[in-house]
Amino acid sequence: MSVIPGRTNAGDLSRRLAFFKGLQALTARIHATNNIDEIIFELSADICSLFGAERITLYTVDETGAAIVSKIKTGLHSIKAIRLPISDRSIAGYVALHKTLLNISDVYDAVELENISPTLEFRREVDERSGYHSKQMLVAPILGAAESELLGVVQLINARDGSRFTAIDEEGLQGLAQTLGVAFAQRLSEDKPLRNKYDYLARIGIVSLEQLDELAKQARERNASVENLLLDDVRVAPAAVGDSMSRFYGVPYEPFRQERVKSMHLLRNIKKDYVLQSGWLPLEETQEGVIILTVDPEQVRGARVADNVFPGAKLSFRVTTRREFEKTAQQLFEQSYDESSVSDLLSGLSDDERDGPSQEDISAAADNELVKLVNKVIIEAHRQGASDIHIEPRPGKEKTLIRFRKDGSLVPYIEVPASFRNPLVTRIKIMCDLDISERRKPQDGKIRFRKYGPLDIELRVATIPTAGGMEDVVMRLLANGEPLPLSDLGMSPRNLERLHNTINKPYGIFFCCGPTGSGKTTTLHSILKELNTQDTKIWTAEDPVEITQRGLRQVQINRKAGLDFVAIMRAFLRADPDVIMVGEMRDKETVTIGIEASLTGHLVLSTLHTNSAPESVVRLLDMGMDPFNFADALLGVLAQRLAKRLCKHCKEAYFPDDDEITALIHEYCEDLRMTPEFLADPVAAEAALLADWKNRFGHEGRLVLHRAKGCQECTEGYKGRVGLHEMMVGTDEIKRLVQSRAPVSELLNCAMQDGMRTLRQDGIEKVLQGITDMKQVRKVCIR
Repeated sequence: MSVIPGRTNAGDLSRRLAFFKGLQALTARIHATNNIDEIIFELSADICSLFGAERITLYTVDETGAAIVSKIKTGLHSIKAIRLPISDRSIAGYVALHKTLLNISDVYDAVELENISPTLEFRREVDERSGYHSKQMLVAPILGAAESELLGVVQLINARDGSRFTAIDEEGLQGLAQTLGVAFAQRLSEDKPLRNKYDYLARIGIVSLEQLDELAKQARERNASVENLLLDDVRVAPAAVGDSMSRFYGVPYEPFRQERVKSMHLLRNIKKDYVLQSGWLPLEETQEGVIILTVDPEQVRGARVADNVFPGAKLSFRVTTRREFEKTAQQLFEQSYDESSVSDLLSGLSDDERDGPSQEDISAAADNELVKLVNKVIIEAHRQGASDIHIEPRPGKEKTLIRFRKDGSLVPYIEVPASFRNPLVTRIKIMCDLDISERRKPQDGKIRFRKYGPLDIELRVATIPTAGGMEDVVMRLLANGEPLPLSDLGMSPRNLERLHNTINKPYGIFFCCGPTGSGKTTTLHSILKELNTQDTKIWTAEDPVEITQRGLRQVQINRKAGLDFVAIMRAFLRADPDVIMVGEMRDKETVTIGIEASLTGHLVLSTLHTNSAPESVVRLLDMGMDPFNFADALLGVLAQRLAKRLCKHCKEAYFPDDDEITALIHEYCEDLRMTPEFLADPVAAEAALLADWKNRFGHEGRLVLHRAKGCQECTEGYKGRVGLHEMMVGTDEIKRLVQSRAPVSELLNCAMQDGMRTLRQDGIEKVLQGITDMKQVRKVCIR
């Protein structure tokens, strides 16, 4: 006979845990349902399965309050209601009247019923009509927040193994009834109209009705707003206040968004003072029509001013808090260094169709408003901490989109009228001294912005021809500052120690690998900062020179003048170097010279575009390197990625369940599966790993993870980035494998046995530290 979870002894701890874990899953599903009928019909089978019961009946209190009504599914679509008075005359009625649990072994046993109440009886007509025979019953009342408030009754019928329902079943059903009480109360409260725009906060228990009344009184006395008191004194989240307003007004809530596409043609004839006074502004134009952001949709609809400003347009409203509305208005109308806002600059550009000859483009590119706009975009990108600016012209009358890359993700910034797509590109070409007449070939250049604006920064510019005779522009903002100390790179103590030991060797070659934008150059300059002493001569060849350091002799690549990496490397070897840093090794000749330099007493640092540390070795061998010379020269390889960092202001801590912990362990161990320690005893290895995690990262014996939430300080719960690292040291065994041209798998296993942790493993440890989450780790560490 199969064992039913609810039919176990109380002493069977593992089965008890399984039962209540199943109950927890049911609880979550109940809270996710839309109405009471869905609870009854969708979850009945699962509830019966968990408790080992044959049937379940849910009763709700009717509108008179004197009876309970059950809903029984008698066919595929038909529903039949059974009404019972709240009295001792029925089992469910008795439970409803006395608000107590009953566990009956046989409902046909008159003596057992009489011991409960002399008037209690089992209503047999349901059994007689259906031919079903009821026996065991476990029945519990469903109560509201105030335990005197009856909301319904839940009734389990017939244990599948024929025995009496157990004490675990009783405890579980009381918990289930409590969950149903919360769900019933919430569904019933949603049917009542809200008193005001903050009333929903009381319904879901964030504040009480008494608190709301008191806050209204304080607002009058202090000449303040209830909203500010909720946000500042009670510390209610803006999203919760916005959700309450949304339910009251019946329109979606729109929070403040740091990155918003500014469709400034909608704001051309609207001033900031009017927006703040009237409490509405147009956000964007979508398939829904013109999106109107407001703090009071009913007032804006009634005044009909928005209808007059946008005659004939369909209006779609969004509600937000006053504080977020003012912040959005400030964002859209903010002033730049030259006291001109983006909206003012864009409104100064005429939107006539002019996509004509280059001479007109040149004249337009010199237009004062366009010059200010380009400067403003660069200044704003720098202020927001963007790494790149993407200018993307679109065909026809579509506007040119400008986006910023922040923390590795592209976010929209503004749209520029279509007729200015060519003048905009021409202006940027003029700033970096490129050929403005050449639109068919890619071009590269650099902008020294101090010539045009108040910031002393440089931008690397790339233009790329796109379909339709247009050109995209990508501008990278170069970091003009001191390098970070190695301790600030976010390396684990293990990796930092291994890196220190590697770079302090007098000669050899060391690689930093990863995709574009993974922080390779930043890491190399941090290493150079560590090595940069008065008795050391350091030469660098870079394209471009992004980070400058006092004491380094830095050379900029200039291919037009014949100054490429190979030529510079040869020159360095005649210039008595101690340390050589090469920005990138992408061809056989450069790598060969680098290896020769490392074998003749120099420390050589460089970058590679490879996925992992072991793959870098194989890639270099495939380029034609002599395996013996390369093995002798190799000090180590550091692979790295950048993952988004959880915002420290709003990240939310939680205890992961067993399934999530197991998934983390399996993912961590996936790279260990071929190591001898794991192969010897996988179960013991995983148990030891979990114990180590709890010791290093746990809180009171439990692991704590964090998830993104989102606040005004971040973008969707993330702010900044953290490095993930994979440090492979050139040990004797690694060198032997290099000489024998071993495959990547053998190099990986050997490196793991030497103490290397893969990118994914390093990421998981940073997840356990609360720095990032698995979503971001998986995004950059796919194997």
